[in-house]
Amino acid sequence: MNNKSSLILRAEQIATSMQTFSHPWNPRSEISGTYLGRTVGLKRTGVNFAKLAPGKESFIYHSHYCEEEWMYILSGHGTAEINGEEFAVGVGDFIGFPTPSVAHHLRNTGDEDLVYLMGGENLDVEIADFPKLGKRMLRRGDTVEIYDVSDAKPFGPLQA
Repeated sequence: MNNKSSLILRAEQIATSMQTFSHPWNPRSEISGTYLGRTVGLKRTGVNFAKLAPGKESFIYHSHYCEEEWMYILSGHGTAEINGEEFAVGVGDFIGFPTPSVAHHLRNTGDEDLVYLMGGENLDVEIADFPKLGKRMLRRGDTVEIYDVSDAKPFGPLQA
């Protein structure tokens, strides 16, 4: 960032930078949002603005081993699935996931947009589990690898 004005992200800029994206493993995943922290140059902390239309979901049920994550509901209401239980969430609710986190997911179960801030850490390495799919993700920088958890073996001496 070369000038101080680039440290301020104006409401108009946020509105025009909104994009829609989804998680490839969840056909109901559809988030409209934008990166706030990254846009003003934050490297270690992620802060994002997100909207879920009625009936849509955030990503996919997952848990983190390394990166803490949080959500703050600005408007609307929905259902947070946390560690196998469902909780109604609405305006002013804050949800935090210290690591290692329990599995979690957010759905818009209301009839208006569910609008929230979400964020967390941006570490060089992250491991995440997708317990309903039996998958594990390993991310190192921009490289992402997916494994079947059932393929995991305990570490020990090599067998010939």
